[in-house]
Amino acid sequence: MKLLEERIKKDGTVRDGNVLKVDNFLNHQMDMNLFQEMGKEWKKLFADKPINKILTIEASGIAIAAIASQYFDVPVVFAKKAQSINIEGDVYQTKIESFTHKRIYDVIVSKKFIGPEDHVLIIDDFLANGCALLGLIDIVEQSGATVEGIGIAIEKGFQQGGKIIRDKGYDLKSLAIVDSMDNNELVFREQ
Repeated sequence: MKLLEERIKKDGTVRDGNVLKVDNFLNHQMDMNLFQEMGKEWKKLFADKPINKILTIEASGIAIAAIASQYFDVPVVFAKKAQSINIEGDVYQTKIESFTHKRIYDVIVSKKFIGPEDHVLIIDDFLANGCALLGLIDIVEQSGATVEGIGIAIEKGFQQGGKIIRDKGYDLKSLAIVDSMDNNELVFREQ
C-alpha cells in the first residue's frame, strides 16, 4: 500500500535493534484517515472470505482493527494481556513474547466471544518474529473457529515472522513490507 509506505518513509524512524518507530501515526498518536484507507484495503484483500469476527491484541492493534471492522461490518475481539475481574467465565489462554517489549505475556480471550462458528480475520500493527500472530492463531484454534486471513499493517520482511506464518498456510496480507532498514534507509518489497 503506497500510502502507508510513503507515510513510513516520511515519519518513521529507525532505531537500534531493528526497531521501526512509527508512534506519531500508527501506535501512539493515530492517523484515523490513514487507518480508514488501511481498512478499505484489507476489505479489498479479504473480500472473498466469510469473515464474521476480527481478532487483535491489545493495545496497538485495537484502533486499526476497530476502523477495519467498519468495512467488514463485524465485531472486534481483542486479546487481553492481563486477567481482570471484568472477565468472567472460561477463557482461551496462550503465551506471547513481545519483540518490542522483550517480555512474555499471558494473553486471554473470553470463550463467549469466539467459537467454532466464527470465521476470523486477525489484524495487527506489526509482524516481526511472528510470536504475537502465533499466539492469536493458537487462540482461534483453541476455539474451533477458522482463521480466514491475517492483515498486518507493517511487516519486517527481513525477520522470519512472515515466512513462518505463510509456511503454515495462512493467508497473510501485509500492507507494507520493509525488506531492509540498513543505515536508516528503508527498502520496501514490491507487492
